Amino acid sequence: QLQCVPGFIEDRLKLYEALKKEHDALLAYRAANQSKSIKITLTDGEMVEGESWKTTPYQLAVGISQVLASNAVIAKVNGELWDLDRPLEGDCTLELLTFDNEEAKAVYWHSSAHILGEAMEGYYGGCLCYGPPIENGFHYDMYIEDRGVSSTEFPLLENRCKNIMKEKQAFERLEVKKEILLDMFKYNKFKCRILNEKVKTPTTTVYRCGPLIDLCRGPHVRHTGKIKALKIVKSSSTYWEGKSDMETLQRIYGISFPDNKMMKEWEKVQEEAKNRDHRKIGKEQELFFFHDLSPGSCFFLPRGAFLYNTLTDFIRGEYRRRNFTEVVSPNVFNSKLWEASGHWQHYSENMFSFEIEKETFALKPMNCPGHCLMFAHRPRSWRELPLRLADFGVLHRNELSGTLSGLTRVRRFQQDDAHIFCTMEQIEEEIKGCLDFLKSVYAVFGFTFQLHLSTRPENYLGDLEIWDHAEKQLQNSLNNFGEQWNLNPGDGAFYGPKIDIKIKDAIGRYHQCATIQLDFQLPIRFNLTYVGKDGDDKKRPVIIHRAILGSVERMIAILAENYGGKWPFWLSPRQVMVVPVGPTSEQYAQQVCNQFFEAGFMSDVDLDQSCTLNKKIRNAQLAQYNFILVVGEKEKANNAVNVRTRDNKVHGEISVSSAIEKLKKFKTSQILNAEEEF
Repeated sequence: QLQCVPGFIEDRLKLYEALKKEHDALLAYRAANQSKSIKITLTDGEMVEGESWKTTPYQLAVGISQVLASNAVIAKVNGELWDLDRPLEGDCTLELLTFDNEEAKAVYWHSSAHILGEAMEGYYGGCLCYGPPIENGFHYDMYIEDRGVSSTEFPLLENRCKNIMKEKQAFERLEVKKEILLDMFKYNKFKCRILNEKVKTPTTTVYRCGPLIDLCRGPHVRHTGKIKALKIVKSSSTYWEGKSDMETLQRIYGISFPDNKMMKEWEKVQEEAKNRDHRKIGKEQELFFFHDLSPGSCFFLPRGAFLYNTLTDFIRGEYRRRNFTEVVSPNVFNSKLWEASGHWQHYSENMFSFEIEKETFALKPMNCPGHCLMFAHRPRSWRELPLRLADFGVLHRNELSGTLSGLTRVRRFQQDDAHIFCTMEQIEEEIKGCLDFLKSVYAVFGFTFQLHLSTRPENYLGDLEIWDHAEKQLQNSLNNFGEQWNLNPGDGAFYGPKIDIKIKDAIGRYHQCATIQLDFQLPIRFNLTYVGKDGDDKKRPVIIHRAILGSVERMIAILAENYGGKWPFWLSPRQVMVVPVGPTSEQYAQQVCNQFFEAGFMSDVDLDQSCTLNKKIRNAQLAQYNFILVVGEKEKANNAVNVRTRDNKVHGEISVSSAIEKLKKFKTSQILNAEEEF
């Protein structure tokens, strides 16, 4: 532990306090001389009055209710997140967001990251880098020369965080000129890099809590006391900006909540998640493994390959019903293709590239540019549209070895990827079809889902009229779909609006798998055209990128954890185990097993004579065989089996032919509870 506070903390604080004095004087001047009456519209439509440069969102929250003021995490002013203690500057709309709001949660975790950063700076004395909120919590990266972080240090860091929380240090916002900040952070080459490379404006903001002053856009909670429960979860090493040729940083992860009850609930979910971890299930059920000689590329064993193929066959069946045509496209392309699509400029670091005969080639990380070549290889007519091309092609992305994680983050994967080439007028109907597709697939898995429409961002490309027309059609499709959806204004990609879909698993976690993305730019980049009804041969199609499973690998991970390894019958890699009562029944047991195998089921027979009958049944149940068929002399005489399930429900004797027919129906109907329905 550091025996003395690093000198840079004192120097930084001295400069900050001088700047804060100037800032407070300017604010006091504005409040005294420039303040005027302003109108503030609240969420319920009520209008209240305030004074510019004086009235704060927190003061207004107190006026509404002390409970609201206490629970509010952050304000939203004219659609922009705003510190609760930052004075309002003019007429505005005001929302007060609590922790159950996603944006407020991100602010809460961002503020928690600053608490962690303050603790890390005081403990390690290194250079802080980035400290963002993430999907479930937050992390902070630090450059500490010649040492790592040990989990034995977590309790010490947590205690420091708790002391910081007890002190209720106010979060203060200050806008400062870039050149002054370069002086303030001269001890930290990483903050200077951010200022020089990322900050394009003459000024930017810093936030202070206690001795920590950090380069940060904000906003933040009012004070560190708002964080009621904080836990350090894990640590890892990473590279500066994820680039393997840059400095190695230490990353510490945390989670926080507004009360201890929520923390306890989170810990319970984590424990449950640990028991359901797909890596554990994959190993126990002999589904897949990874090897150091091919990092991030999964080896699917026979039962894992059965799962993989059953999922892709399921989607293929849907493709036939929904008029998608499957194609096969190359894995390796000349870099000229990626330059034309724009991926080379933005994504080449994530691609595996190599030279062939002095030309640069790369393994494809996505299918869309190849599908554009397919569309363009001959003239197209309006009669062919919509053209729905589906592809299970193998994709490769050069993920850093430190970020690889089981099946959820891999280098080699396949997607149920499809691209729909259609006219502007066909968008609404095609989106309706995509939504119906995902609803029927997720219903089979037993997933509920959330829908989010992300609209035109500030850096959008293309014609405003086209964007407006397309967004209107997306909204119509969502409204007609009948499920609730949320609007994420300005969150679309620069090349088109999108619908994000998040599925909810058995333990309440959300995962994004499906995507429906409009693209106006790729057709322009590849000069895709079709002949319209009016004979115009320069009509431009729109591309809809869509996937339902997303990465098949990641979907297998999600399904494994959702079912806890108890696969539904149609998808199960262990459907039937035949167990003979004794040695005299073994031949009949093998015969029954063969009959089920020939009928298309994943069937096995247990002929281990060292195990008792009860032990064999128990082993089959633990291995998650959906049905255990016990056979003895009685069953042999009747050409029957005695059926029980993995949950030990006994269904009794039934003829082999009837059992096969029942199981075929279960497989075709893809029901989730075949064991109970039997």
